[in-house]
Amino acid sequence: MKTYPIYRSIRKRALIFGLPVSLFALQMVAVIGSLLVIIFSFSLGVILGGLLVNLGLYAGLLRFNRNPQLVTLQKVYPESISNQQSTGLCYERD
Repeated sequence: MKTYPIYRSIRKRALIFGLPVSLFALQMVAVIGSLLVIIFSFSLGVILGGLLVNLGLYAGLLRFNRNPQLVTLQKVYPESISNQQSTGLCYERD
């Protein structure tokens, strides 16, 4: 009788080919778009170019999924949060 392992990580996100569902959908849109380009302009250069673009996109999405800090452009939170009104006057001694 065949046994199946118990799926213990139920709270993790769903992954398809190592990508979350939204990134996988982006990859599939790119694949379908490249297939349309290949169908309407059939040549060896276009086929190889589409293959390289799709492989590069897949590698980039995997890297982004493993380390999302690569594309962080700005700080999310300020250094300090205060309810005081800012007057612009400096009361400190130099």
